[in-house]
Amino acid sequence: QVQLEESGGGLVQPGGSLRLSCAFSGFSFSRYVMSWYRQAPGKAREMVAIINSADSTPIYAASAKGRFTISRDDAKNMAALQMNSLKPEDSALYYCKASFAWDEYWGQGTQVTVSS
Repeated sequence: QVQLEESGGGLVQPGGSLRLSCAFSGFSFSRYVMSWYRQAPGKAREMVAIINSADSTPIYAASAKGRFTISRDDAKNMAALQMNSLKPEDSALYYCKASFAWDEYWGQGTQVTVSS
């Protein structure tokens, strides 16, 4: 059974940075496509970034492109999301997701609040 645990959220001022981490417990981490989603109050959950399992190719939502960087470390069973130039509209609960074939797993989320 796969378990995911996010960490690294918090309160940051506009223009600041945060690094979110996702710890994967289970087998065959390298097979999984890892992604980050976020959900703000009253809004639908949206994809932020995805990183491929085969060649670590990243895909970003338009809102994240140029500011966020997704990465993975298959040796440590970890994924990360580096977020720079944060804006108030980036405030949300950020989730990590692991996907392989028909299986997908979600973490419990970590809160990011961008406010002065």
